Amino acid sequence: MNKLTYLRAGAFAGALMMVAAGLWLFFNPVADAKPGALFSPGNAEIVALGASIYAANCASCHGANLEGQADWKSRDENGMMPAPPHDESGHTWHHTDKLLFELTKFGLAKTANLENFQTYMPVYENLLTDEEIIAVLSYIKSTWPEEIRLRHDQMNAQAAEAEGG
Repeated sequence: MNKLTYLRAGAFAGALMMVAAGLWLFFNPVADAKPGALFSPGNAEIVALGASIYAANCASCHGANLEGQADWKSRDENGMMPAPPHDESGHTWHHTDKLLFELTKFGLAKTANLENFQTYMPVYENLLTDEEIIAVLSYIKSTWPEEIRLRHDQMNAQAAEAEGG
């Protein structure tokens, strides 16, 4: 191959990489998230995807309207906690995006390093992709009143600043 062929191949590879990077930014579920945040409650496509994943994987315990199970603050007859609500009446919004993502992906026992902790909540690490988890959590956040979303965004920004990000 001559020098011109190598230059053309290099230019083509560079252009391909730029297109791939542009597509990644365009479709990246966290591209419109606030600093320190993972979720995109303002992205209609991500929220719609999250709503369908939530309906299929979460609603049976957390409720079709994110209302959680009855008496969710008290242990049940098996000594475990019922599913909490994810609407504004619950405590979901009291946790950062990062922590909510880790709890969903890895479970409470692993995230909080609690050996032998029993819960009904499945670990989604091998069930949902990171993008699907982020979509579900984006959907949940999209249902919160604006005031709570703003408080949650502030909490995420403070956590990111504390971590040096």
